[in-house]
This record gives sequence, structure tokens and C-alpha cells, in this order.
Amino acid sequence: EHYKHSQSAIEDYKIGCILLEQPFFFSEEDWIPVPQDWSSNIVRGKGYNTEDAIGKDLWEKVMLQLQGVKHEVGSFVGVAEELARYGTPILTTPRLGQGSFRVMVTDAYHRRCAVTQERALSTLEASHIKPFSENGPHRLDNGILLRADIHKLLDSGYATISPDYHFEVSKRIKTDFNNGKNYYALHGVQLSIPEGENSCIGQEFIIWHNEKKFRG
Repeated sequence: EHYKHSQSAIEDYKIGCILLEQPFFFSEEDWIPVPQDWSSNIVRGKGYNTEDAIGKDLWEKVMLQLQGVKHEVGSFVGVAEELARYGTPILTTPRLGQGSFRVMVTDAYHRRCAVTQERALSTLEASHIKPFSENGPHRLDNGILLRADIHKLLDSGYATISPDYHFEVSKRIKTDFNNGKNYYALHGVQLSIPEGENSCIGQEFIIWHNEKKFRG
């Protein structure tokens, strides 16, 4: 009733929406039971806080199921964006498993960059040590949570990770760009990584990155 009288009928209003990027789906046999407080008449969406009992229980069940599928990479072939806007349709192979990989890495690193401790989630990216494009798996021991610019350094070989989990910056940043002061200040920083044999970065991926990617 308030909007009927206080808003103009000819105003150009902005209408927002929520987009789900790269969602993942469990097989029917792995579906999680609906929480007891879930209503069949929800029309505007519903969320759960992981600090609350029901939300925490739901999140733990999701993570448990993800542990069972984290090694899987599908072979689904999808069609590209709409013809009218982007031209002739092409077939692409989506990076299936990327969604669950992002969730696991972000949660394992407690939503903090392993190098800078940055906590602004919009600036953080789940990164592969050995890139997916080079047959690197969507596994926690091949992942690390990094600020976006640090992620780019890792991917381009201007930074790497030492076998004892320190951040190393290439001398090539200085020679190639005559810059890099802020990054050299991070050289030698001890990484904040998850504890546990199955969560820690795998030595095989660190050695691969040192030998195949790092510019020295």
C-alpha cells in the first residue's frame, strides 16, 4: 500500500535478482533431508545461518556429501550463450566440479587469503596449484584460497609456493614490469593453510608448479 502512493508509475526502477554461478547437484541418493522448519509455501527464498544449530547441521551434511564427490569431474557437454546475442551456437565442456571445489577451499581456509589474510570474500578466489586446464584435479590438496591479484601471480608463474609452505615471488616482476614492491614485501611469508593430511597442499602439485610454472 505504501508503494502505491509514494512511488511514481513512470519511474525507471532497478529490479535486482540473484544469479547462481556454477551450481552443483547431488545425485538423488545423496540428497539431504529437508530441515524440519522448512515450509512448502516459501515464495521469496530462505537461508540458514551456519552459527545456528539447524544451519550448522545442514552445512555439515553438505560438506560430508562433498567429500564423497570432490574427486569427480563430469563430462557433460552444454550449449553456449543464446544465438541472437552471441552468434552461432558452439559446444563447450563446463568445468564440472568447480562449484564444489570453490566451496571446499573457501571453507577450509576459513574465508581468508592464505598469503595476506584478506577476508573480503568478493576479492578471494579458490585457486588451483596445478591448473585444471593442465589436468590439475578439483581437489583440496590442489587448492588454495588467494586474493585475486595473488591468484593471477600464481597462475602466471610470477609467484609460487615452497615445499615448506612459504610464498615466493619471482625476480621477473621487477625485470618485466619495473615494479612489484608490494609483492616483494610478501616474499617468504608463511602460508596459513588447513591442518590435516587430506587438507594440506600436496607436495606433488607444489613441485609441479616450481618446475613447470615458476619463472624464478
